[in-house]
Order: sequence, then structure tokens, then C-alpha cells
Amino acid sequence: MLEKFKLLLKKNLEDKLTEKQISLLPSSYQRIGNIVILNLKPELYKYEKEIGKIILKSIPKTETVCIRTGSIKSTYRQPQLKIVAGKKSTKTIHKENGIIYNIDVKNIMFSKGNLTERKRIISQVKQGEIIIDMFAGIGYFSLGLGKFSKAKKIYSIEINPNAFRLLKQNIKINKINNIVPIYGDCMVEIPKLGKADRILMGLLPTAKNYLLDAMKAAKQNTIIHYHTTGTEKDNLFEDVKIAAEISRLNVKLLNQKKVKSYAPKVYHYVLDCKII
Repeated sequence: MLEKFKLLLKKNLEDKLTEKQISLLPSSYQRIGNIVILNLKPELYKYEKEIGKIILKSIPKTETVCIRTGSIKSTYRQPQLKIVAGKKSTKTIHKENGIIYNIDVKNIMFSKGNLTERKRIISQVKQGEIIIDMFAGIGYFSLGLGKFSKAKKIYSIEINPNAFRLLKQNIKINKINNIVPIYGDCMVEIPKLGKADRILMGLLPTAKNYLLDAMKAAKQNTIIHYHTTGTEKDNLFEDVKIAAEISRLNVKLLNQKKVKSYAPKVYHYVLDCKII
């Protein structure tokens, strides 16, 4: 299907592009609601509007086409996007796995590649669990946990004001009543919450700097889902062990799962760690 996308662009542009430019055409795209987002090489920026029009015409229910103009930066994890075709709006409604996400893709990152991971965590939660979602965003993990797991309470912490506003909206539109949204920094808010049965640390490229904060909310049998990036040779569990030792806790690695590719030879991993 993705190869068909590149062939589509090639068919419409081959009389205007050089062979080298044709080889640089994207072979995939990300769709969030009615918005399509592309990674476009700088050599093709000259044709960005034309490529956008082709997508509007060819991909059903597309209303806006954006290109990424840089990597995600800043504490608020804001994408760098530019609208190249369609409506001048980056707000949309995205539906996934029975959850409705109200999102503004220009202000908030959203990874569809994490769908399997979101489902996996839901299946692990036991009845009555207290969960802390340290980097809740618009509710990527919290909403599914609140709607489909048997968790008693989910504390969803988010520091980005735009994401927090959408988080509250998404809790309401999904009719979830066991999520407590908290606006603030995890380092400040976690000590106020007491101990948790499960802690989610879904921050990329790594949540390493917050491991000591997670340990403050941990107790015996607490499960910590630690997200980070690294190569296949890296010992990613070492950082968790060190944080546990400093906090006078013992921890063991239950599982290390490769979620998706993050950069050449670098992958997004999630480590399931248990305090023992």
C-alpha cells in the first residue's frame, strides 16, 4: 500500500522531477483524523504545494496536508509542521481503538505507531489498580486505561497547557470518570500522590531524567513502564537499576520490548520493570 503511495506521486510528477528527485519522494505518510502528515526531503520543498494537492485529490477524506519542517523540540514536545494544502487548520478528531482523541497536530505530537503498546498495557492492568501516567499528553495511554481497564484511579500528569486542555476535553467526550488530570511537572506533582501500582513513563527520546521521581511513587510490586531509545547493544535497564538503588529499592526487568524504529539503528523501547 505504501509503495502505491510513492508510485502515485511519481505518476503525477515524473515529467517535472529528475530521477534523483523521484528517488527522494516519500513512500509513506501519517494520517491523523482528516490530516495527512509527510516527511519531505528539502530537495522537494519546491513541489510541496503540488504534492499536497495530489494527496488531497487522491486520499479520501483528507482535508489538510502538512509537512514536517523539523524534529520535535522543547519541554512541550511540539511538532514542527507546515500546512501545504487544504484547510488552514491543524485541529482534528482522531478515532483509534474505541477512543476519540481531540487533537491539534501542530501543537501536540501523536504517534500512531504506539497503538499496539497502548493495547498491551490495558491487558496487563488488574482490578483496583492506582496508576500514574507521568507524561499523559492528550491521554494517549490514560484514555484507553480509563475506558477499558479495571483501574480504580489514573493520575494523568501533563505540563503542556495545550495538551492538558485537550486531555480534559478528551476525558469528557469519552465519558471517563476514573482519570484525575493534573497540570504540572512530574517532579513536583508525584510526591503529592502517594504510592501507585503502575507507573507509565512514556517520554521520548528518554524518560531517564525522571526515574528517581517515579521511584518516589513506587512500592513493592509496582510495575514501571519505562520508555527510552537506544541501539540493540545498549543496556537500557542499567539506568533503572541505578535509580532504584539510589532510592533503596530493588527492581527486576520483566520484559524489554522494541516498539518501533526511532532513527537509523536506534529504536524506541519500553521496559517493564517490577519493584521487588
